[in-house]
Amino acid sequence: MKKQILFIHSAGPQDLHQGSSGLKAYLQKVLGDEYTLLDPEMPDPEKPKYTNWEAQLEKEFASFDEEIILIGHSLGGSVLLKYLSEQAFKQPISGLFMIASPYWGLDDDWRIEDFILTKNFASKLPHIPQIFLYHSHNDEIVPSAHVEHYEANLPHAKTRILDGTEHLFSDGLPELVNDIKEL
Repeated sequence: MKKQILFIHSAGPQDLHQGSSGLKAYLQKVLGDEYTLLDPEMPDPEKPKYTNWEAQLEKEFASFDEEIILIGHSLGGSVLLKYLSEQAFKQPISGLFMIASPYWGLDDDWRIEDFILTKNFASKLPHIPQIFLYHSHNDEIVPSAHVEHYEANLPHAKTRILDGTEHLFSDGLPELVNDIKEL
């Protein structure tokens, strides 16, 4: 049976060569027939609201009855983490992979109340045996200080700091694929 992956994209336009589209295409190509990559279009990605994305996640998760792998790119990663820490979630999760995700509330530039995690959010997460954080050292959109805050709150997460300035990973992220295949 194929392993199921739920991929939640970034904010902003998601047309060809925009947003998470390149990363998503790369994953579909390299993961092969062992995996089914589900990539729902999230509501109004150019003006995202947590409640709308939360409702879409509720629909997506209702369709799963087996263990799932979760991948969130940028806003998608922070929304997945918020959702998992605030909802009663009982489905088995193989791993959570967060790519270049902002840590909302870190400073005034990143203060959108909708997306800020609750205090002690990590203690409210369901059992997730593997959490991975990927971030470019000089990310041009989300500074690397964000991943440091995730590391501090998720001490069991494995962090991959990558050389360069990449945020979209349009040409791929081999480290992510290797980590998924090692689950």
